[in-house]
Amino acid sequence: MPQDQQIISIVPPEMAQQRLDQVVASLCPQYSRSQLQKWIKSGQVLVDNKPLKPKERLTGGEQIIIHATQEVQTRSEAEEMPLDIVYEDDDILVLNKPADLVVHPGAGNWSGTLVNGLLHYDPKLEYLPRAGIVHRLDKDTTGLMVVAKTLEAHNSLVEQLQERDVSREYLALVQRPVIAGGTIEGNIGRHPIDRLKMAVIEGGKEAITHYRVEERFRHHTLLRVALETGRTHQIRVHLTANNMPIVGDQLYGGRPRVPAGISGELREALQTFPRQALHATRLGLNHPITEEALEWEAPVPADMETLLALLRAEEPV
Repeated sequence: MPQDQQIISIVPPEMAQQRLDQVVASLCPQYSRSQLQKWIKSGQVLVDNKPLKPKERLTGGEQIIIHATQEVQTRSEAEEMPLDIVYEDDDILVLNKPADLVVHPGAGNWSGTLVNGLLHYDPKLEYLPRAGIVHRLDKDTTGLMVVAKTLEAHNSLVEQLQERDVSREYLALVQRPVIAGGTIEGNIGRHPIDRLKMAVIEGGKEAITHYRVEERFRHHTLLRVALETGRTHQIRVHLTANNMPIVGDQLYGGRPRVPAGISGELREALQTFPRQALHATRLGLNHPITEEALEWEAPVPADMETLLALLRAEEPV
């Protein structure tokens, strides 16, 4: 069912002689211009209790009433599932995503996704695109994600991501010793042969990844990776392209590289680690409404911590 909301505003004097569609776009930035145009043309926007055409000019001081009818944007089924929510207010929530959880429904994954769980947790999210999700993590990548709870928050977060004002840091365990940090720049697009993969290709979208050494082991390195852009599989693609494949990444890393001379326990742990050892550990942004600078941090999950403990015990530098 559509969700109705009545918005009442007074046209400020400085907007005198502006067109109605321009005024409502300024007064209601949470809605798209096309949506506002639709409401004006359907008579859902009243100026001093009268409908006007979009191009009619105002004098200032008029009362504008908008009968905003919000249509359902996300039509997936709501499903109960545990959500590890680390922060929540009226506008956003931040959660710590586990491994083996698909974010968006799609071919082969129409249920059991994060979107399904969010719709059960807060049914009002169906009125937002993708249930308020503004960025994603791969199925087997763990860590922090922010979700918008209102349209205004959604628009702000999308803009912050586009302007690269959202700070995202990951921990990645890679299959080689790394001497020092650096920056990887390489355009990313769909792999020309394997359509399930992304690749560094000419003509792809700009992608920039910064990394630094967090912890060294004899044959492996734990990297702290910061995204400047947010392309699909960006960290996995960039690190593999620079001969730093992530432990457990079966799509990009190929067969596990198991060093000689290690214990059977560590060998088995490396060979059987079930996913890419990649965790979104830190998230920073400006609150979409209050503009307060906020930051959260999530420790590495148990499976990754167990592997790191084995490396610390057997591969100290």
